[in-house]
Amino acid sequence: MKKITIIVSLMMLAGLQSCTNDMDVASTDPTVNSAEVLFSTPQGYKQALAGVYGNLSLTGTGDAGSSFLQGIDAGTSQFGRCMWYLQDLTTDEAVWSYEGDEGVAELQRNTWTSANPILLGMYSRTMAEVAIANDFLRQSTPEKLASRGITNATDVANIALYRQEVRVLRALAYYNMMDLFGKAAFITENDPINFVGPEYSRAQLFTFIEDELNAVMPDLKPARTNEYGRVDKAVAQMILAKIYLNAEVYIGTPKYAECMAACNDIMDGGYTLNSNYLFNFTADNNSSPEMIFTLQSDGQVTQNYGATTVIINGEVGSVENNGSDLGVGGWGGALRLRKQFVQKFDGAEFTNDTRNTIISGSRPIDITNISTQGQGYILAKYSNKSSLGVAGTNSTFVDTDFPLFRLADVYLMYAEAQMRRDGATNSTIAPNADATSLGYINALRLRANSPVVTSANLAFILDERARELHWEGHRRQDLIRFGKYTTGYNWAWKGNSLNGTSISDNRKVFPVPDNSLKANKNLTQNTGY
Repeated sequence: MKKITIIVSLMMLAGLQSCTNDMDVASTDPTVNSAEVLFSTPQGYKQALAGVYGNLSLTGTGDAGSSFLQGIDAGTSQFGRCMWYLQDLTTDEAVWSYEGDEGVAELQRNTWTSANPILLGMYSRTMAEVAIANDFLRQSTPEKLASRGITNATDVANIALYRQEVRVLRALAYYNMMDLFGKAAFITENDPINFVGPEYSRAQLFTFIEDELNAVMPDLKPARTNEYGRVDKAVAQMILAKIYLNAEVYIGTPKYAECMAACNDIMDGGYTLNSNYLFNFTADNNSSPEMIFTLQSDGQVTQNYGATTVIINGEVGSVENNGSDLGVGGWGGALRLRKQFVQKFDGAEFTNDTRNTIISGSRPIDITNISTQGQGYILAKYSNKSSLGVAGTNSTFVDTDFPLFRLADVYLMYAEAQMRRDGATNSTIAPNADATSLGYINALRLRANSPVVTSANLAFILDERARELHWEGHRRQDLIRFGKYTTGYNWAWKGNSLNGTSISDNRKVFPVPDNSLKANKNLTQNTGY
């Protein structure tokens, strides 16, 4: 791979085995079904580490349609794709034309039930990440290393670092469970195989994530000093910033000062804004100085139907046939924009805004029939071409990484946290951004060729986050935090209504999916290699 090699290491994922039910992890290579084989050398530990990362990008050890989760389709269980569906497709930002695809119609119409296959895919993939992380930690204790003859000081130190990274990846998994489902089965490396873990609430998960990240922080590499695609201090700080910004939602207690402190720590790490906004979404975006953590994609080596493959092929319009502009063949207008998002760029001030990649052409702005691909504007934010215009290595599977965390988000989180710390609420709005926050806001607007602002309040921040961070997996969380997800703001097809309607407050979290007991059984039993 162009960044870190993970494909070989999915042998580890395939080695997860059990024979209990139709959701079991599939074993396709018996040569790696032994921990003593996989973990017999320092290189084996590096490969196993890459496998923990690999579960965030790949679904199996075969082609792009393979899945090591038996009974769960690769297309409804790829981590980035499921995360994007749940965070963005359920909001005002996008619709997916092909409602015959499993689970999509219910998500984008906000009518999902616990039977939704995408919910099951996200739940299972994320809990599989916990299981894989736990077993890596079991297999990498100092006692295990010594028993396998791994005593070289450099090797031991490297594996100790791997352990800290894996703990962050596990915390990231539990962060997603906390945010999306509001609960999760809780199991660590200290629990035995076949242990049925207790169900942790949001408050319990919050405490675990916060404590775990603070515990590993001193032993992580400083920001921007690890290999691309691997965890460093800034990744851990970013997860902390996220849980602190949303703490009132998660635990009912504000932690805005803590969010600002975490944001400051990240900004001290040496990240800078990319001078060109769109270079954060090109096939060579791995070189952007703005990226903090990404979901990696490579059109040759790690083919998958993940977030950026789906997004970029989906951007190709049925009318425009603009696939050659984006470096892909395209899927005939699969993705389109809801009117309410398009209107975030209304006004002369956004005429030259480089974040505005909306294509209207002869299209009507309203989508009166979701299956009619010619209705609704389309977007051209992501591309499978490099910053120099060179097409990616494959016209279906893209080279573009998904920007899970980037610096621009940190700027806007700081500004919002400062306003809320100083007393702004969703109902009172004021006080406004202070001079430091305005500096961060205007740095983004100057980069985008939009006029600077002399004041900004919470309502502005919500819209500015949409303009800066759309289609990056933030919108649902933002709307919930601002009290606009279920009531107070409608968008086309919300609640299965053409013009949108309020939905129940219980939709602020997704239901634990049907068969989740089987998924939890997977988590506890499928941890032997």
